[in-house]
Amino acid sequence: MKLAVVGVAGAAIVVAALGAALVLRITATDSSSAAGRFRGNEAPSGMSMPSFVLRDQNGRTVRADDLRGNVVVLTFLDTKCREACPIIAGEIARAWNLLGPEERAGAVAIAISTNPRDDSRARIRAFLNLHRAQDTIRYLTASVPVMRALWHRFQILSSLESGAASTHSAPVRIYGRDLVWLATQHAGADLTPRNLAHDIRIALGSSSGR
Repeated sequence: MKLAVVGVAGAAIVVAALGAALVLRITATDSSSAAGRFRGNEAPSGMSMPSFVLRDQNGRTVRADDLRGNVVVLTFLDTKCREACPIIAGEIARAWNLLGPEERAGAVAIAISTNPRDDSRARIRAFLNLHRAQDTIRYLTASVPVMRALWHRFQILSSLESGAASTHSAPVRIYGRDLVWLATQHAGADLTPRNLAHDIRIALGSSSGR
């Protein structure tokens, strides 16, 4: 399976690395071999979630500051993507099923659109229903100019910019209650329901998750 998933390097590095990322074939495991307590890759120290004001699939406003106090699982999706995006949505939904009620109450799953021209609210709802994530993921979008600026702040490549629905950055990032970026998992590598649930629980354990 080819996965169109790239990291968070600068735009030139992202584009250059994209071709290599597309041909990687990696078997997902529940390994905890990453340094530290997280099963995903630990994030650079002190990086906070960029500010945003977007709307979800039901038209409700979501502000980054409103997420403070929760552990946030955040990723980037395109409803027309047929490679990484369906996997990510399904894995997040299954991870949520592994959490207890109190753990779910302290965590939020957010997806940010990588192509608002494709991602109408109706299409987003259909995508989430298909992957049984309608009660788990808040899928956020806005106008193209707003989203372009936000992609730049998150340092990701969008499918709108690449011209292909399955070619975009799709990390699954875990942020602590203080919205500091803690760890990242990737579909086809370390993203599994168990690994994600594990890292959510670690992040829930303290304000910084460290």
